[in-house]
Amino acid sequence: MDYRIFSLGSNDALSAKISDRLGTALGKIKCKAFSDGEQYVQFQENLRGKNVFLIQSTNPPSDNWTRLFLAIDAARGASAKSITAVMPYFGYARQDRKDRPREPISARVFATMLESVGTNHILTMDLHNDAIGGFFRTANVDYLYARPVFISHFKTIFRDAIDKDEFVVVSPDEGAVVRAQSYAKRLMRSAELAIIHKERDIPNQVARMKLIGDVKGKVALIVDDMIDTCGTIATAADLLVENGAREVYAAATHGVLSGQALSVLDRSPIKKVFITDTISGDRSLSPKIEVVSVGDIFGDAIQRITNGESLSALFEAE
Repeated sequence: MDYRIFSLGSNDALSAKISDRLGTALGKIKCKAFSDGEQYVQFQENLRGKNVFLIQSTNPPSDNWTRLFLAIDAARGASAKSITAVMPYFGYARQDRKDRPREPISARVFATMLESVGTNHILTMDLHNDAIGGFFRTANVDYLYARPVFISHFKTIFRDAIDKDEFVVVSPDEGAVVRAQSYAKRLMRSAELAIIHKERDIPNQVARMKLIGDVKGKVALIVDDMIDTCGTIATAADLLVENGAREVYAAATHGVLSGQALSVLDRSPIKKVFITDTISGDRSLSPKIEVVSVGDIFGDAIQRITNGESLSALFEAE
């Protein structure tokens, strides 16, 4: 299958890793911003009849979304055979439902916009809610998971604690239990799990946290899909230490790390936070943060898509 992949600028380092995995060069494209902030995109090679993959994480600023929409429209106008938006991080995924009157369901809005400009296929990783795929009516959606990369890494990093049954995976809330359990059963014979229960006096504001499970004397790993301001995860780490955890670590696919996240993390008892490179690493990061690349998984997924093969083999670690 004749295909080309392009980086739209939000994560050029990850795009380079993906192209290296595929053994092909990134396509030639011109992306720039005019002095008034408007975005401009121009493909600098022929796309007619080709399957086009556009790599763009849609974390802030909103220019990342704008550039993706413009590139999709340009590829459609250039007679591309199919257009796949490769979105390692899908922005607005947390706004996936209406909690109050007169609110938008923002994730659905962006799904509709992606389809309206001509997207045939979405390839993304660890959506905040997999049900977001249901917002798409015409485009096919494929999900990837960072879990295989993390599991392989953690089996080495935490080998001693795992072998001694002194390791426990922690779910930061009830909604993340399934994800945490999927890690626990792949890392430990007993698949031991602890859960942090959040009590709220008012919506969206955590008043208290309670721990369900035993962490005393153990190495605890908090697993989530993203880390943003680090406030909740730092409070969770304090709770684990208070309950006797020997060491506390955290892992999340998407390191959003907004606001004062890094200073909050530096003051917390967390020894290390593992994130992937779904969001560009071209920024200052705390020495407590370790980045694990998912470039190979995305490269393998694109290869399988072009060959008409299943992606399910990519879901498990070696």
